[in-house]
Amino acid sequence: MLVGIFIVVTALIWVIYQRDMRISYDRVQEKSSIISTPYGDVEYTEGGIGPDVLVIHGGGGGYDQGELLTRTVLGEKFRWITPSRFGYLKSSMPEEATYDDQAHAYAMLLDHLNVEKTAVVGFSAGGPSALLFALLYPDRVSSLTLISAGAANISEQAGEQGAKQGKMLANIMQRDFTYWISVNLFKKQIMQLIGANKDVIATLSPQQIELIDQLIDYMNPAALRKSGAAFDHYAALPNERIAGIKTPTLVVHAEDDTLQPYQNAVFASSMIPGARLLSFEKGGHFVAVIKQSVIRKEVSEHISNPGFVSNE
Repeated sequence: MLVGIFIVVTALIWVIYQRDMRISYDRVQEKSSIISTPYGDVEYTEGGIGPDVLVIHGGGGGYDQGELLTRTVLGEKFRWITPSRFGYLKSSMPEEATYDDQAHAYAMLLDHLNVEKTAVVGFSAGGPSALLFALLYPDRVSSLTLISAGAANISEQAGEQGAKQGKMLANIMQRDFTYWISVNLFKKQIMQLIGANKDVIATLSPQQIELIDQLIDYMNPAALRKSGAAFDHYAALPNERIAGIKTPTLVVHAEDDTLQPYQNAVFASSMIPGARLLSFEKGGHFVAVIKQSVIRKEVSEHISNPGFVSNE
């Protein structure tokens, strides 16, 4: 009897898994465009009307996460360009790639799109390549916004914890089924792994839960992102090099972020001349969702008026 129940339950789980994977693969297969570069294929999408904004996704993402970030923090005022970084979805994973290489690939993408200058928004693990793009191509970046972003090797306990969580997430994403079953059976634990503590999770509104669920779901199919997730774990961060950035910079971070420690924000805002730090006591790695209205306003003003300082 128990064996029969186990077989039925296993078969049902497998059917649901196969259905969800078909939906996930179909979602990312035909929407994007691809250009060929010396760094391999670079995948991207674009849309909207207004000033150009290059939106750089975080770990476990792709252009689809970039689009979700666009809807969350930009709204309808801008023309957005959302590449998939190295090793994500249809973008190539070059041998011995670096975040510098990724920055050069962004420049080639903008050349292809005839974009001379753009605002840049980098989220989470998209931060290092966003910082290096601003450093290496100062004439092409009108403003830089970092949201819950990495910048440096944090040697303290918080940095060690963030690295541990990042490695665990990269390991889970090595296979479609591993990530899918983890999300469906242990969603709260996955939220904590991504950088939100129990207090943050307990205060989420239904709308915030829906948006975070979508962010987590958009990390399916994991197998198409595993190379990028592994790259993000071992690639060298820019560290002190960011002191050479001259671009007006806004740094947005929550103090209780466990995936990208708050020290990253303090480091970036103190190293980049004139950078402004917008910090929140709570929000974790999902601060862009939890403080959406405030962050959207600040980011919009920063892009539209680089260097502007709000009195609020």
